[in-house]
Amino acid sequence: MGHATLNNLKVLHKLETIEKEVMDLKLSILKKFTPTGKKTTSFRGILKGVVITDADISDVKKSLYSKTRI
Repeated sequence: MGHATLNNLKVLHKLETIEKEVMDLKLSILKKFTPTGKKTTSFRGILKGVVITDADISDVKKSLYSKTRI
């Protein structure tokens, strides 16, 4: 094999490795955002006598997601 062919094979191998890593990353991200079927816990019933309004929830969402675009 010539020097150029060997270099081409090395580049091809590196590209295949990068492609696999990108695919693994995509799958990892998808798993994080895919619903798991777990029941959502409501925090409204945890503390007796505490009233949580829709305005409270809105304020919390703004605080949590202030640095992200959703």
